[in-house]
Amino acid sequence: MLLTKVHSFKLLCIFIIGAFICSCSQKSSLPAGDIDNGGLFLPDEFEALVVVDSIGNARHLAVNENGDIYVKLTNAKQDSGNVAIRDINKDGKGDNIAYFGDYPAEEGYGPTSMRLYNGYIFYSTKDAVYRQKLTLGKLVPEKEREVVLKYEIYTSHIAKTLAFDDEGHMYVNFGSLTDNCQEEDRTPLSPGQYPCPEFAKHAGIWKFDANKINMTQKDGVRYATGLRDGIAMDWNHATNSLFVLEHGRDDMHRIWPSLYSEWESAMLPAEEFLEIKEGANGGWPYFYYDQIQNKRIVSPEYRDVDLELKVSDLVDPIIGFSGHWAPNDLLFYTGNQFPDRYKNGAFIAFHGGGRRAPYPTGGFVVCFVPYINGEFSKSFEIFADGFIGELYNDGMGPAAYRPMGLAMGPDGSLYVSDSRKGKIWRIMYKGDKGDFSEGQLSKMEERKALAHIRDPHEIDDNLSYRFADEGQKIFNTYCISCHQADGKGDGNRYPPLVESDWVTGDKKRLIKVILEGLEGPISVNGKSFNDMMPKMDFLSDEDIAKVLTYIRMNFNENAGAVQEKEVARLRDRLLDGQDKK
Repeated sequence: MLLTKVHSFKLLCIFIIGAFICSCSQKSSLPAGDIDNGGLFLPDEFEALVVVDSIGNARHLAVNENGDIYVKLTNAKQDSGNVAIRDINKDGKGDNIAYFGDYPAEEGYGPTSMRLYNGYIFYSTKDAVYRQKLTLGKLVPEKEREVVLKYEIYTSHIAKTLAFDDEGHMYVNFGSLTDNCQEEDRTPLSPGQYPCPEFAKHAGIWKFDANKINMTQKDGVRYATGLRDGIAMDWNHATNSLFVLEHGRDDMHRIWPSLYSEWESAMLPAEEFLEIKEGANGGWPYFYYDQIQNKRIVSPEYRDVDLELKVSDLVDPIIGFSGHWAPNDLLFYTGNQFPDRYKNGAFIAFHGGGRRAPYPTGGFVVCFVPYINGEFSKSFEIFADGFIGELYNDGMGPAAYRPMGLAMGPDGSLYVSDSRKGKIWRIMYKGDKGDFSEGQLSKMEERKALAHIRDPHEIDDNLSYRFADEGQKIFNTYCISCHQADGKGDGNRYPPLVESDWVTGDKKRLIKVILEGLEGPISVNGKSFNDMMPKMDFLSDEDIAKVLTYIRMNFNENAGAVQEKEVARLRDRLLDGQDKK
């Protein structure tokens, strides 16, 4: 009996020592983080390093089992839409960077997915999903790309993000064609179309056979509907179900000024974290989720409609995040490097967005939602911050970086991509997993009080400085969310106003854009932009003159003012059917 106890004690000691050695070995095999963590703020004992600094407008990314990184670009660089990165000397830095994926520019590249599945990399453009076979030891795929899925090109919500389950299915997000299915899209007081005609091909998630090629949308089945744009999407292998974060609608004050204040428009609707089972309905466009009241509300376009769909028919969000944070990627952590509290929890990359003027833009963080006792927490943590940089200035300036994509490496490191310049961070845990405590999160909790994270106060005395000029006030209300405070756009969807011939050139053409809107694509400073600009003919002639004068004279040199009479004259001619060309 005594020998048995001694033997058991020896085995226990061996197990503890082995676990300790294994833990130390893993830590020692990780590269050192950058002295400043690449500019990021992280929980205690986490470190970060910059893998690459500026590979182009990076979107989603994936990391192979050997550590090679594959990144999708919004726009082609070196005539390619994808990037492959390899760390040769194991210092964590990208030593071998190769661009690949030569497809014609007319196909469009598009801000979409990058996933690894069954030995292939899958990536998307605005008109197709492709795959390429990876060869062991080779960084760049040698096989020709294959068309997995072909679909129609359209200009709104074009991101086709992908997810794969354990049974050979691929899930594809098909975003809505409009903001909220109005008769006139993004137009003040325009009623909603009923029933909304988009559901046949849009505003939902479709399921396909992941092992087939040359498919069209007809080869799939609609898995879920009523989802405006579920860019952040991942299959959860612990729950064996699909999860999505939906982008909520825009501009509630601009479109329904008598119903929503500027503050309510900045806050609402929620960005919803949803578990999506087959047949689920997210409620768009008939309902939105109000995270302040914690309930679904009928959309203003449909208040006078006898809706067949009821709130009880809809899936409830796990969390309703603050409006316009723009969740663009979701990853469930299955690695062993991080402390156990992170196991199966959800990391969410909030790209950060506008549509909150005159309040500060929000988001620009990576959040974490713990998975505890088989359920997701109803609250979230700030996991990585610091992307906004020094020019953000409480929302008056642009964010330096915008967290976009998430991926996990084979050693459990977390990778984050940036869409502005193409920076990629690798985040590692260097502490003792067994000694991790909630106190290591306290400094991150304090960051929730910062302007880009906290909910804006309804009455904010600091807003007064934004309106030194009446034209600037109009710009901050209607234009800043797309064209940014510095007039340089976002570099991807929305064009710059600075040094743009559209602004400094023919004034009549510029006024006409405000009165009639503009459909892409258009070329600005040699770059193509596809997003639609809604018409703003509801503005008075005086207000149009003021905002265009502000744009021309604030963002450009030697560009003159726009007179109210010039706007009035052109508006009258357009109403009479003249000046249509």
